[in-house]
Formats: sequence, structure tokens, C-alpha cells
Amino acid sequence: MRPLPDPKTMAKALRTALQKREIDIPHSLALDVVAAQHGVENWNVLAAMIGDGDIRFSQTCPILRIFDEALAREFYLGFLGFQLDWEHRFGDNFPLYAQVSRAGLVLHLSGHHGDATPGSTVFVRMHGVRAYQQELARRNYKHNKPGVEDAPWGLVMTVTDPFSNRIRFCEDKA
Repeated sequence: MRPLPDPKTMAKALRTALQKREIDIPHSLALDVVAAQHGVENWNVLAAMIGDGDIRFSQTCPILRIFDEALAREFYLGFLGFQLDWEHRFGDNFPLYAQVSRAGLVLHLSGHHGDATPGSTVFVRMHGVRAYQQELARRNYKHNKPGVEDAPWGLVMTVTDPFSNRIRFCEDKA
């Protein structure tokens, strides 16, 4: 999913598009229209929801170090069911840098020395951790048989990739 532009930028674009049709509206009205597009009553409510003014974070994308492309593909694409979004190399005989994703979770995989530390842990909040665990169990991957732990903060399933990176999938308790 592509992130939405900043609401103020959206309001400016709306005013510009309307001005090309010789419709002039005040900036405050354009802001209220954008707020309505976000499902809130007016700009003041949207501004309060946005928080830190122009500072917003749209995505977290952990980088995980890999050492063997075939093992990485087998684990992330085959076992975890991610899709390969893109891959990059600076040239022939250079390490792989790739993006994989599934259901809103985006991970970067890097063979470049210094990009990440093997043995890292990524904590992922999600819904449907038991269903995901059952899906993984059906794949019968010989190197990983994750279970679901009932922890005080939620249901947790930890998988470890072939490079000692751990991903903890957690479903919060109600």
C-alpha cells in the first residue's frame, strides 16, 4: 500500500487542481475537505491526530543480514510465504540487497557486510498468529517448527532464519 502524502500537501494539490478549473476555495476549506477524506470532522481534529506537525513515520523496514541467497529464498519466500518485491546489486559479483513483504510487513535482506548484525531480533505485532503458525506447520520445513507461546503481553511465535536472525510475531491480548 502506498502511503498517503502529507495532509497539507494534499490540501494544496486540491486547491491547485480546482484553480485550474477556475474554482477558488480558501486553504482552510481545502484542509477540511482533506480531513473529511481521512474520516474526521475537520482539520483541527486531523491535526491533533497527526501529532508532531510535519514529523510522521510511515514505515519501519528492518534490515536482516543474509549469507546465502538460496537459503534466504527458501526461508523467506518458501517457508514464511513472503513475496519478493525487488532485488538490487551494484554489479556482477556483488551481494544481494532485496525487499520481501507479506500482509503489510516489509523486510530488507542484505548480503552486504556492515548492513546488519546476524543474530538480530525483530518484533512484529500482528493479528492471526495461531493461523500463521498452522500455515507454517503445514509447510513441514525441516529447519523450523515454531509454536505459539502464551506470554503475559500476548501470543508469540518466534522463527529463526538460517542466519540466526529471529522474528517474533506477537498478537496482543485483548
